[in-house]
Amino acid sequence: MSTIPVYRWRLAPEGLATVRQLRAAGLRPGGQDVAAQIERPRRKGRPPLVAYLYRVDQAKPVRPMTPARWAALAKANRARRICPQCSRDAGYVIPAALGMCVTCAYPDDEQRAA
Repeated sequence: MSTIPVYRWRLAPEGLATVRQLRAAGLRPGGQDVAAQIERPRRKGRPPLVAYLYRVDQAKPVRPMTPARWAALAKANRARRICPQCSRDAGYVIPAALGMCVTCAYPDDEQRAA
């Protein structure tokens, strides 16, 4: 197993990018191995934050969204808005911490117009 180079925060060489940076440029890693990593130090003895870097010259373009992928994404997002308690569309993504819409989670709270 070979080790990968480690760079400090903001000191990575040109030609390497994180997944987010690749995505912003319309690229994806495309199956390539991690080329390096950067570490961002934190306070109070906590371990550093790590981000993996990929070579930009080996990155591939992002695959375009097809109509079927758009439909699947819309269906998944719609399912996240359905309250399992009352089976209504809440109009927003149900908070994972509550597990149900706010109306079902707090039935006694009255929302008054100010």
